[in-house]
Amino acid sequence: MIQPIFMVGARGAGKTTVGSALAQRLEYEFVDTDHYLLQTSKLSVADIVAREGWEGFRRRESAALKSVCAAKFVIATGGGAILAEQNRQFMREAGIVIYLRSSATTLAQRLEASPEQAQRPTLTGRPINEEMQDVLSEREALYQDAAHIVVDGSKDPAQVVEDILSAISALQR
Repeated sequence: MIQPIFMVGARGAGKTTVGSALAQRLEYEFVDTDHYLLQTSKLSVADIVAREGWEGFRRRESAALKSVCAAKFVIATGGGAILAEQNRQFMREAGIVIYLRSSATTLAQRLEASPEQAQRPTLTGRPINEEMQDVLSEREALYQDAAHIVVDGSKDPAQVVEDILSAISALQR
Protein backbone atom coordinates (compact mmCIF):
# COMPACT_ATOMS: atom_id res chain seq x y z
CA MET A 1 0.00 0.00 0.00
CA ILE A 2 1.55 3.22 -1.15
CA GLN A 3 -1.21 5.76 -1.06
CA PRO A 4 -2.22 8.62 1.21
CA ILE A 5 -4.34 7.95 4.25
CA PHE A 6 -6.82 10.65 5.25
CA MET A 7 -8.00 10.92 8.85
CA VAL A 8 -11.49 12.42 9.17
CA GLY A 9 -13.68 13.15 12.17
CA ALA A 10 -14.90 15.98 14.33
CA ARG A 11 -12.45 18.19 16.19
CA GLY A 12 -11.19 16.37 19.22
CA ALA A 13 -11.53 12.97 17.49
CA GLY A 14 -7.79 12.33 17.69
CA LYS A 15 -6.93 12.79 14.02
CA THR A 16 -3.56 14.40 14.83
CA THR A 17 -2.64 12.08 17.71
CA VAL A 18 -3.69 8.86 15.98
CA GLY A 19 -2.56 10.03 12.54
CA SER A 20 0.92 10.83 13.79
CA ALA A 21 1.23 7.44 15.53
CA LEU A 22 -0.12 5.65 12.43
CA ALA A 23 2.38 7.45 10.20
CA GLN A 24 5.23 6.30 12.47
CA ARG A 25 4.05 2.69 12.33
CA LEU A 26 3.75 2.76 8.53
CA GLU A 27 6.95 4.81 8.05
CA TYR A 28 4.88 7.47 6.32
CA GLU A 29 5.12 11.25 6.61
CA PHE A 30 2.47 12.98 8.72
CA VAL A 31 0.78 16.29 7.99
CA ASP A 32 -2.11 18.08 9.66
CA THR A 33 -3.99 20.37 7.26
CA ASP A 34 -4.76 22.90 10.02
CA HIS A 35 -1.05 23.13 10.92
CA TYR A 36 -0.15 23.30 7.22
CA LEU A 37 -2.52 26.26 6.83
CA LEU A 38 -0.96 27.93 9.87
CA GLN A 39 2.56 27.49 8.46
CA THR A 40 1.77 28.58 4.91
CA SER A 41 -0.56 31.49 5.71
CA LYS A 42 1.02 32.57 9.02
CA LEU A 43 -2.57 32.79 10.30
CA SER A 44 -4.40 30.58 12.79
CA VAL A 45 -7.72 28.98 11.86
CA ALA A 46 -9.40 31.56 14.11
CA ASP A 47 -7.58 34.42 12.30
CA ILE A 48 -8.58 33.11 8.87
CA VAL A 49 -12.22 32.73 9.99
CA ALA A 50 -12.19 36.26 11.47
CA ARG A 51 -10.78 37.73 8.23
CA GLU A 52 -12.47 35.61 5.56
CA GLY A 53 -15.37 33.88 7.28
CA TRP A 54 -15.93 30.13 7.33
CA GLU A 55 -16.39 30.15 3.55
CA GLY A 56 -12.90 31.59 3.05
CA PHE A 57 -11.45 29.12 5.52
CA ARG A 58 -13.17 26.19 3.77
CA ARG A 59 -11.72 27.33 0.41
CA ARG A 60 -8.22 27.40 1.92
CA GLU A 61 -8.84 24.03 3.58
CA SER A 62 -9.77 22.42 0.24
CA ALA A 63 -6.64 23.85 -1.42
CA ALA A 64 -4.48 22.64 1.49
CA LEU A 65 -5.94 19.14 1.24
CA LYS A 66 -4.84 18.88 -2.38
CA SER A 67 -1.45 20.50 -1.69
CA VAL A 68 -0.43 17.98 0.98
CA CYS A 69 -1.75 14.88 -0.78
CA ALA A 70 1.11 12.53 -1.62
CA ALA A 71 1.85 8.83 -1.49
CA LYS A 72 3.13 7.60 1.88
CA PHE A 73 1.46 10.45 3.78
CA VAL A 74 -1.02 10.28 6.64
CA ILE A 75 -3.12 13.45 6.49
CA ALA A 76 -5.15 14.74 9.44
CA THR A 77 -7.94 16.82 7.94
CA GLY A 78 -9.87 19.61 9.57
CA GLY A 79 -13.14 18.45 11.12
CA GLY A 80 -15.19 20.22 8.46
CA ALA A 81 -13.17 19.15 5.42
CA ILE A 82 -15.90 16.61 4.62
CA LEU A 83 -18.53 19.35 4.25
CA ALA A 84 -17.49 19.92 0.62
CA GLU A 85 -18.56 17.12 -1.72
CA GLN A 86 -15.42 17.76 -3.79
CA ASN A 87 -13.22 17.04 -0.74
CA ARG A 88 -15.04 13.80 0.09
CA GLN A 89 -14.73 12.64 -3.52
CA PHE A 90 -11.08 13.73 -3.78
CA MET A 91 -10.07 11.86 -0.60
CA ARG A 92 -11.96 8.68 -1.53
CA GLU A 93 -10.36 8.60 -4.98
CA ALA A 94 -6.84 9.62 -3.88
CA GLY A 95 -6.34 7.29 -0.92
CA ILE A 96 -7.86 5.55 2.08
CA VAL A 97 -10.21 7.55 4.29
CA ILE A 98 -10.39 6.62 7.99
CA TYR A 99 -13.23 8.02 10.12
CA LEU A 100 -12.35 8.27 13.82
CA ARG A 101 -15.81 7.98 15.31
CA SER A 102 -16.47 9.15 18.88
CA SER A 103 -19.52 10.30 20.80
CA ALA A 104 -20.25 13.99 21.32
CA THR A 105 -19.60 13.49 25.05
CA THR A 106 -16.13 12.03 24.40
CA LEU A 107 -15.28 14.82 21.97
CA ALA A 108 -16.49 17.52 24.38
CA GLN A 109 -14.46 16.01 27.24
CA ARG A 110 -11.32 15.99 25.11
CA LEU A 111 -11.83 19.56 23.94
CA GLU A 112 -12.46 20.78 27.48
CA ALA A 113 -9.35 18.95 28.72
CA SER A 114 -7.15 20.39 25.96
CA PRO A 115 -8.61 23.64 24.63
CA GLU A 116 -6.82 25.17 21.67
CA GLN A 117 -8.90 28.26 21.04
CA ALA A 118 -6.66 29.63 18.28
CA GLN A 119 -6.78 26.33 16.43
CA ARG A 120 -10.33 25.35 17.29
CA PRO A 121 -12.69 28.32 17.22
CA THR A 122 -16.22 27.64 18.41
CA LEU A 123 -18.64 26.94 15.60
CA THR A 124 -21.77 28.03 17.44
CA GLY A 125 -20.72 29.92 20.57
CA ARG A 126 -22.75 27.40 22.63
CA PRO A 127 -21.49 25.05 25.36
CA ILE A 128 -19.06 22.54 23.88
CA ASN A 129 -21.19 19.44 24.59
CA GLU A 130 -24.19 20.98 22.77
CA GLU A 131 -21.96 22.14 19.94
CA MET A 132 -20.49 18.67 19.45
CA GLN A 133 -24.01 17.12 19.45
CA ASP A 134 -25.00 19.56 16.69
CA VAL A 135 -21.80 19.01 14.72
CA LEU A 136 -22.16 15.24 14.79
CA SER A 137 -25.83 15.30 13.87
CA GLU A 138 -24.97 17.56 10.91
CA ARG A 139 -21.85 15.67 9.78
CA GLU A 140 -22.17 11.99 10.79
CA ALA A 141 -23.60 10.91 7.42
CA LEU A 142 -20.87 12.86 5.61
CA TYR A 143 -18.09 11.24 7.65
CA GLN A 144 -19.64 7.83 6.95
CA ASP A 145 -20.00 8.67 3.24
CA ALA A 146 -16.35 9.73 2.95
CA ALA A 147 -14.87 6.81 4.88
CA HIS A 148 -13.51 3.55 3.59
CA ILE A 149 -12.94 2.51 7.21
CA VAL A 150 -14.73 3.57 10.41
CA VAL A 151 -12.96 2.94 13.73
CA ASP A 152 -13.91 3.60 17.33
CA GLY A 153 -11.90 6.72 18.12
CA SER A 154 -12.80 6.68 21.81
CA LYS A 155 -10.24 3.96 22.57
CA ASP A 156 -6.62 4.49 23.59
CA PRO A 157 -4.69 5.92 20.59
CA ALA A 158 -2.35 2.89 20.42
CA GLN A 159 -5.39 0.58 20.19
CA VAL A 160 -6.98 2.80 17.53
CA VAL A 161 -3.78 2.52 15.45
CA GLU A 162 -3.91 -1.29 15.77
CA ASP A 163 -7.59 -1.26 14.72
CA ILE A 164 -6.74 0.88 11.68
CA LEU A 165 -3.85 -1.36 10.63
CA SER A 166 -6.12 -4.44 10.88
CA ALA A 167 -8.86 -2.72 8.89
CA ILE A 168 -6.43 -1.59 6.17
CA SER A 169 -5.05 -5.11 5.93
CA ALA A 170 -8.58 -6.53 5.56
CA LEU A 171 -9.49 -3.85 2.99
CA GLN A 172 -6.56 -4.84 0.78
CA ARG A 173 -7.27 -8.57 0.75
